[in-house]
Amino acid sequence: MTTVMDDVQARESRYVLQTYRRQPVTFVRGEGVRLYDAEGREYLDLLSGIGVASLGHAHPGLAGAIADQAKTLLHTSNLFFHPLQGEAAERLSSLSGLSRTFFCNSGTEAVEACLKFARRYWYTRGEPRAELIALEGSFHGRTFGALSVTSDEHYRAPFEPLLAGVRWVPANDRAALLAAVSRKTAAIIVEAIQGEGGVRPLTPAFAAAINEASANTGALVIADEIQCGLGRTGHPFHFTAIGLKPHLSSLGKALGGGVPIGAALLSEEVAATISFGDHGSTYGGNLLACRAALVFLHELVDGGLLAHIGRMGRFFEARLKTLAAKHSIVKEVRGAGLIWGLELTRDAAPVVPAGLEQRVIVNRTAETVVRLLPPLVITEPEADEALGRLDAALDDFGRNGGR
Repeated sequence: MTTVMDDVQARESRYVLQTYRRQPVTFVRGEGVRLYDAEGREYLDLLSGIGVASLGHAHPGLAGAIADQAKTLLHTSNLFFHPLQGEAAERLSSLSGLSRTFFCNSGTEAVEACLKFARRYWYTRGEPRAELIALEGSFHGRTFGALSVTSDEHYRAPFEPLLAGVRWVPANDRAALLAAVSRKTAAIIVEAIQGEGGVRPLTPAFAAAINEASANTGALVIADEIQCGLGRTGHPFHFTAIGLKPHLSSLGKALGGGVPIGAALLSEEVAATISFGDHGSTYGGNLLACRAALVFLHELVDGGLLAHIGRMGRFFEARLKTLAAKHSIVKEVRGAGLIWGLELTRDAAPVVPAGLEQRVIVNRTAETVVRLLPPLVITEPEADEALGRLDAALDDFGRNGGR
């Protein structure tokens, strides 16, 4: 008997470019932290679309705002004003301390914008600089500029040559960073917590070294907050939690709650070097995306979500450490707020289907890490149930040779 999933997979295999190795499940509906597949089975979501469904699935406030905006006006282009870009930019400025925003459609586009703006900054100053410093274990996106500062050779090699002049530094190695950054360096790009790299936080000491290198050489600092920012760790921006002082920052994922939107944030010093026509985006900052962003930012700040994430972060940390003590396959627990990684002693790939069997959605990254990025609205009872299912999945994994 042919199922809905069979039909979906057959059609995709024929017509969709095969760049994704999907899990064999077709989701058709969501509510809060729960997803439902085509056969009506319920799953607890500890991934939130890789950190995108920040308010959970089918959030009533977000759904209502999107519906209202769709009935009013979706898009006019950036040739004209509309009332929502400025509102969203003002909120981002007050949270980040960076005074200007360029809106685009994804985190990767935001990284591209930051790299362009860094180059433009030095061109305007009459001192063109091209060198970029990036960290080992980094991931910044799939387009050419973002890929150029992404460290994994698996992503990079098929598309080289990429941007020249990228130098790699081990994360949290103060001496290596200070030795690498010079007056040839245009910018240093870092994630305050490396997401795809295995949920690896930068230390405050390393952030201080980045600030020192920037002050000594003039090199700009780009904080990639696409995964760890916008409340994910209980702080509006995680760079503030570690004392990093960026000139630019890239955002995406959580900002639209599921509606595609990205943003590059700039200090006034950098913004002053950008001219009309230096960058653009047809869809960037349209009314629908900005309306969604305003709903999210309202919930984050005015709706008490930041304090909730702080409480839930402590809950997750305690429960995950209990899991680690129970399962010898778990080598380390890393993270903060609602971004967590379980470092295993072997490849974590089998945990994903084991989780699906237990009706919990998790992700494997950096080969040996089980990554958790639940919706920011998850409650203690929901988290307790979801982590109980993950516990069972780890039991299954262990019985099949994981211990």
